Amino acid sequence: MVKEIQIRVQLQEEKQEGILEKKAAKFLKIDSNKITAIKILRKSIDARKNPIFFNYKLAVYIGESIPETSTYTFNYKDVSSAKEIHIIGFGPAGMYAALRCIELGFKPIVLERGKNVRDRRRDLRAINQFHIVNEDSNYCFGEGGAGTYSDGKLYTRSLKRGDVRRIFENLVYHGATEQILIDAHPHIGTNKLPKVVKNIRETILKYGGEIHFESRVVDFVIKDNKLKAIQLIDGTEMAVNSVILATGHSARDIYYLLKRKDISIKSKSFAMGVRVEHPQEIIDSIQYHCKGKRDELLPAAAYSLVHQVSGRGVYSFCMCPGGFIVPAATANGEVVVNGMSPSKRNNFFANSGMVVEINADQDLKKYEKFGELKGLEFQKDLEKLAWVTGGKTQTAPAQRLTDFVEGKLSNTLNPTSYQPGLKSASLHSILPKQIGGRLRKGFAEFGRKMNGYYTSEANIIGVESRTSSPVNIPRNEQLEHPEIEGLYPCGEGGGYAGGIVSAAMDGERCAEAAIKSLNGFSIKN
Repeated sequence: MVKEIQIRVQLQEEKQEGILEKKAAKFLKIDSNKITAIKILRKSIDARKNPIFFNYKLAVYIGESIPETSTYTFNYKDVSSAKEIHIIGFGPAGMYAALRCIELGFKPIVLERGKNVRDRRRDLRAINQFHIVNEDSNYCFGEGGAGTYSDGKLYTRSLKRGDVRRIFENLVYHGATEQILIDAHPHIGTNKLPKVVKNIRETILKYGGEIHFESRVVDFVIKDNKLKAIQLIDGTEMAVNSVILATGHSARDIYYLLKRKDISIKSKSFAMGVRVEHPQEIIDSIQYHCKGKRDELLPAAAYSLVHQVSGRGVYSFCMCPGGFIVPAATANGEVVVNGMSPSKRNNFFANSGMVVEINADQDLKKYEKFGELKGLEFQKDLEKLAWVTGGKTQTAPAQRLTDFVEGKLSNTLNPTSYQPGLKSASLHSILPKQIGGRLRKGFAEFGRKMNGYYTSEANIIGVESRTSSPVNIPRNEQLEHPEIEGLYPCGEGGGYAGGIVSAAMDGERCAEAAIKSLNGFSIKN
């Protein structure tokens, strides 16, 4: 017999040996000796008040054992001689599109502008230490996309778009810890993601798919409104059946290409702002109601904040507890910051994007001349300004949080995790008023919501500008571009996802749509 139950365990009780069996037996009103095994299905922390509780969802086995057979299996087929589908981009959307193609008996041909995981590391070192940006290999471009060198946060609100559990199980199948199936806010960690990504690559190659690194697509060959071929930067032309466009939100050259060829795109709303970095101990003390170091059983504390200022949302984005800030520029002459965390989230700092909603129709009047690319040009201008302000290197402009809100230049800055370094700057006056003014009011309000958050021990660092794509590539109900037959805009680059999981689900859906169109029948697998 197996019973599913939910129990709560206080922080101090968590340290007791056999506490889950004891609590489960009490809940089920049975002798604990009758419990033969317990499987944790879900675990979360309730730290809203003292005492802190762990919430568990358990499968309690009574008189039987947990089955040993793994459920993490996928029916990959040999597709070495199968019909081809081309996938541009090898981030989460592209990877999962390729895997789904193999499951359904089609051969994925993946074209990735960047390098593989191992070779990509040299270019990341060049950004951090020498301030040199390789425009095809950086924190955004390369095997696994921006997701490879991120916290690996797997939380998503896109529950209606696909099978989230299936996405998680596929990550476990390729080397992620089973803990991601249990935690309420799962993450893999930037130190473990490269191995998972490498394993996904090996699966695709093993079953007959192809992956071509350092193969940037620079043109589309279109005839009678059908995509016939794609051209690479080295002059190679490849005939295509269907193309899944999974290039991510930073592949600006793709948007320029679409506009140049009069393929319809649309401007969309997005968000921009800064990164804020606190000592992790401050966030722990606020969230866990403690002084000094947090209890060893508690993970580095996170937070989520939102406030409306003058009709626009100001909110935290991609919060990285125990993490570090990295240079996420994709071209020389710009400064962009992002955050990530290792699996243990044991770094000294906590950081988070703190961004302001930008309404494409109302907030970008000065950029109307750029049409559908007005949001992209606005992004670029702010990134260039950050580069100039930081000293025309990857050194980032920064300010103490309290000085930013009070409108004062910081005489000194706090220590930081950002390797290229910081330069004191008046971000309160450099940022456009629609961003800076709202951020200042937002930070003051967040200080009231989290006592201790508003502190001179925190830095704000600019700019956080790549939260999502400022451009939407339209598609119809069949997920195909309404004008170009055979083109399937996908993931964050198309404006249809916002993170690893939602991008992965969208990649699977686009693969299914492309295959359905080629085959002319519904997909049941």
